[in-house]
Amino acid sequence: MTALPEAAPAPAAAPATAAAPRVAPAVPRAARPEQRRLPLDLRSVRLDPAGALGAWQELNAAATIPHCIAQLETSGVIDNFRRVIGESGAPHRGFVFADSDLFKVIEAVAWEIGRSGTSAHDAWLDEMIDLVQRVQEPSGYLHTWIQGVHPEKKFAELHWVHEMYVLGHWLQAAIALDRAAGRSDLLEAAIRMVDLLDRRFGPGREDGIDGHPEIETALVELYRHTGQERFLRLAQHFVDQRGRDLLPNEGFGHHYFQDHLPVREAVDPIGHAVRQLYLNAGVTDLVLETGEDSLAAVMREQWDRVHERKMYLSGAFGSRHRDESFGNDYELPSDRAYAETCATIADLHWTWRLSLAEHDPRHADVIEREIHNALAASVDGTGRRFFYSNPMQRRPDRFSEENAPAERQEWYSCACCPPNIARLVAQISSYVAAVRPARDGEGPALEVLQLAAAQIDLPAQIGSGTLHVDTRYPAEGTVQLRLDGELAPGARIAVRIPGWAGTAEVTTDDGRSQEVTGEYVELEAGEARSARISLDMTPRWTANHPRVDATRGCLALERGPIVYCLEQVDMPHGLEVDDVAVARGAQVQEAPADARPQSAAETGEGETRAAAPGAPALRIPVQVHADRGPLIRSTSAPAGGAAGESATVTAVPFATWGNRGPGAMRIWIPTAD
Repeated sequence: MTALPEAAPAPAAAPATAAAPRVAPAVPRAARPEQRRLPLDLRSVRLDPAGALGAWQELNAAATIPHCIAQLETSGVIDNFRRVIGESGAPHRGFVFADSDLFKVIEAVAWEIGRSGTSAHDAWLDEMIDLVQRVQEPSGYLHTWIQGVHPEKKFAELHWVHEMYVLGHWLQAAIALDRAAGRSDLLEAAIRMVDLLDRRFGPGREDGIDGHPEIETALVELYRHTGQERFLRLAQHFVDQRGRDLLPNEGFGHHYFQDHLPVREAVDPIGHAVRQLYLNAGVTDLVLETGEDSLAAVMREQWDRVHERKMYLSGAFGSRHRDESFGNDYELPSDRAYAETCATIADLHWTWRLSLAEHDPRHADVIEREIHNALAASVDGTGRRFFYSNPMQRRPDRFSEENAPAERQEWYSCACCPPNIARLVAQISSYVAAVRPARDGEGPALEVLQLAAAQIDLPAQIGSGTLHVDTRYPAEGTVQLRLDGELAPGARIAVRIPGWAGTAEVTTDDGRSQEVTGEYVELEAGEARSARISLDMTPRWTANHPRVDATRGCLALERGPIVYCLEQVDMPHGLEVDDVAVARGAQVQEAPADARPQSAAETGEGETRAAAPGAPALRIPVQVHADRGPLIRSTSAPAGGAAGESATVTAVPFATWGNRGPGAMRIWIPTAD
């Protein structure tokens, strides 16, 4: 094993330049014609606590982030650092990559500082950063499992130990902290390890890539933040090396690591879903900075395949438990869906970057689906209990395994998902709006991409003042806009019309109403002063592609962007979730407001959040097929039980399922015919 080189004097982290001044998780530096959007500063989009996303951010700050900090102690993550420098005698606990949990929580704290200006965690940050600095070796190296358990394995098992993956989360946390709080000490330490990587594995040196992509997107953001092109070159180098047979072909094989083909040839999403999607986020970051057409084409093709063949209705990804992988095209089992929370978060990061690179209205639609369904379902109303796996169906036997329990858990031995939720929610206002530069003879536009109650400060190229967005979306379909300020000449406000709606009714302050069809409601200076946008929230039945065997002959119920499900707790006495069927075109009615089922969290003590506050429960007429006959029977044999009886059942937002205890659940309902 070659000794690690000692660190050269590390350059101080350069402050963000005028090209990248925003406090946001992804801030493209290159100004390219093909770049259709520019992100806003996180601080310029203030979500209203009365709205669904604003309430979630408040709960995240009050409950989820403190819970994650406490669990870092309980689970041993922080003790692992202390152990390396002799301040703890406890054995190393957790997976080899557990250090990343600390960095994700620091990132969550950083974005919360940027969002709210809180100083509640300053002392904790002081302690953690001091601990990281003392554990870090003079070479720049840091990885507590290696340092405390197997020092002989430094960079020796890149496919499993994840040194670069951990560094990726470290960098993202440090960049966020520097942007949001002006604090560079964690970043300066992280750059010392980047320098070590560059000396060891950089262009023209020893070959090596990490088994879990993540470093790529972090290195591009480090380039954006510091302006130092060597970080961009290193990110490009790691992308170029993937698919060159550098990782051992063992365990789940090269496909699992996305090391089976060079990135420019790998148009089919494959292997471990989170790894593929993190890799794609980094590759798309490179596209934004370099404009490389070949990478852009692969990302475009992969995005189509991921979302047209391998995405669950909830916006979840990953159909197999064994290797946490995508599976084949249309392989989307409902009850055995792995649907890891981290995969949805990784896809949101990737999809957002693609939406900055090119215009495709499906990008914002997918992000909306993910936020209000898969991600909202991953945490309960207390903000302290989480799902790792998010299946579309839970069978009545309450089958449970470590990462797919029958109930949400406070933490997991592999705890990647809870800190990931904390950092995503803290930064979620970054995905609400963006600037569409002037093009094709049109002036620039402020695009409202996610419909959320918020106050949005106008960027200079759009005008001056604040756009007020008042809405109870997604519970209701009315969005009231009020501009307090002035638009620049030729500028406009563009509000996305969700793909599920297709049209919107727009009423301006002069009383005129019109139906708008297309991607946006475009409002110019006079119209943007005050306008009301109304979307039809009539519940609708949805079908899957017929090649999805698991849901053939089934329908799902949606209202606006919200996916609904049936829960056993709502079934009439004696009726089971798996015994009902719906007629195609069955008329659905909204339940009265006072009949909306409440979760245990909503009726208990402490902070609570209902997914899509105010979203109605839905009443569905069904037929009962309580078949208790033999498993295998002749097609001419009669059914084994009563069939054709009618009943009315209640459906609730999928995001709220499991809040009232474990039990059977299903999204896809068989059709009566």
